[in-house]
Amino acid sequence: MDSTAAGFYFPPVMTSLPTPIRIGIDFGTTNSVIVIARPDHTIQTILFPTPEGGKSETCRTLLALWQEEEGGRRIAQRAVGAYAIEAHMDDPAETRLIMSMKSYLAQASFRETQVFGQRLSLESLIATFLRELMALGGLSPAQCHVTVGRPVHFVGDNADDALGETRLRAAFAQAGFADVSVMMEPEAAGWRFMQRLNHPATVLVGDFGGGTSDFSVVRFDPASPNATQPLGHAGVGLAGDQFDFRIIDHVVAPYLGRDCTFRIMGGEPLPVPIEWYHALARWHRLSLMRTPRILNEIADVARTASEPDKLKNLIELIREQRGQELYNAVSATKRALSSQATADLSFSQPGLKIATTISRMDFERWIAPDIARLGAGIDAALSEAELEPAQIDRVFLTGGTSFVPAVRNLFTDRFGEDRVELGGEFVSVAEGLALAGA
Repeated sequence: MDSTAAGFYFPPVMTSLPTPIRIGIDFGTTNSVIVIARPDHTIQTILFPTPEGGKSETCRTLLALWQEEEGGRRIAQRAVGAYAIEAHMDDPAETRLIMSMKSYLAQASFRETQVFGQRLSLESLIATFLRELMALGGLSPAQCHVTVGRPVHFVGDNADDALGETRLRAAFAQAGFADVSVMMEPEAAGWRFMQRLNHPATVLVGDFGGGTSDFSVVRFDPASPNATQPLGHAGVGLAGDQFDFRIIDHVVAPYLGRDCTFRIMGGEPLPVPIEWYHALARWHRLSLMRTPRILNEIADVARTASEPDKLKNLIELIREQRGQELYNAVSATKRALSSQATADLSFSQPGLKIATTISRMDFERWIAPDIARLGAGIDAALSEAELEPAQIDRVFLTGGTSFVPAVRNLFTDRFGEDRVELGGEFVSVAEGLALAGA
């Protein structure tokens, strides 16, 4: 693998902006966004180049690390976003793909990992991603004052929110930023929404990311020097990725042998190891299973399985690295169900063809436990603010999951259709961070 093959692109650092540059960064579990606040109070969303030659407002929060031989030495290489996926797919056995870094910030048990024999802290991994993200956007951390978002509650069991923010600040400082401020992500989205207001209002903001869903009740007064007054917060450790997994679990996993049994030395039937199917929740986990040991384990189980061809389908999926293709098909189906009563899920590989229609009714039944948890989060934010739904003037929702009808109905049922607004799917938080920082 070489950097040219990976398609790297490093634009020159922008020189037309004043120093220090004030920016907002939405460092997300799944995607990251950078927005510049200009001196004339306008904002500019950074467009990241893609390997296909296009531009994107978001960069996947992925970091690929690998080594190359050069002059008899092993030289460290790295890539982020779509380039990280490209590098990983080029040589998955020799590339370490780091993702969901944000999910570990509040976990005291995760402090470092070993990559190519070197111990790397979580903060250093995030700092490496941030430096590459800024380079991809043509910016230098040393020239920037940044306002970064954080969730109301970080992901994970026994999450330590104070530790999460401390490590987040440390990672940005290690990346070389001149000045770092932190703001709650739903409040930042509210700052963006406030630009539409011309009178005081009490607003409930729902911010749906890849890993967390956050709710804030904020009092906005556009005419006041202190434009915002936070009243209540709540957070839930689930969002869009969980909805994708519900489709995989109910529709795809049975094709791959999840419900099969197998026998050991002619004994009683046993269920196949369920951990193989938990890996389907994230496409990159399948790449980690692409080892001779795990593939041989699955093949051994397939020999006595009740439906061996289904286990062979799982082996094919892992061996030929079709996880991202599957994940993309599932995500497309989920998005289609936001505007249609039914949607087709199509995925094929040698020996397997999935072509089925999923109804929104079934999808909503599968995600019902998740919707209930989101509803509890809304109630918790209102309770902390000591307000009833009737006392909320406006509701502002942002993030891709807010387009799921069952999610939107949570708000319209409580607050009424006329009080609920949807905003920029991916950029509202970063825009609000840039505006607040300025």
